[in-house]
Amino acid sequence: MKLSGKHRKMLATVFADPIRSNVKWSEVEGLLRALGADLSGGRGSRIRVHLHGVRAVFHRPHPQPETDKGALRSVRRFLSEAGVNPEK
Repeated sequence: MKLSGKHRKMLATVFADPIRSNVKWSEVEGLLRALGADLSGGRGSRIRVHLHGVRAVFHRPHPQPETDKGALRSVRRFLSEAGVNPEK
């Protein structure tokens, strides 16, 4: 899997400590797609994600475009469970 520089930077941002609070959800979705995840809409602001046999449901933030720290922590855990980390 080849990630662009933009996606590698976003992956590093997701795994950075301390967790940032100004990450746009659309950029997180772009990273998930670049990693090969299947994304599908759910009810309301829910989004279902499937990557490497791991499934998760996230909520798109609204009305602001930035995600909160808790959601970013959940994305980090999901990616780790799917075998993705910034070193790969």
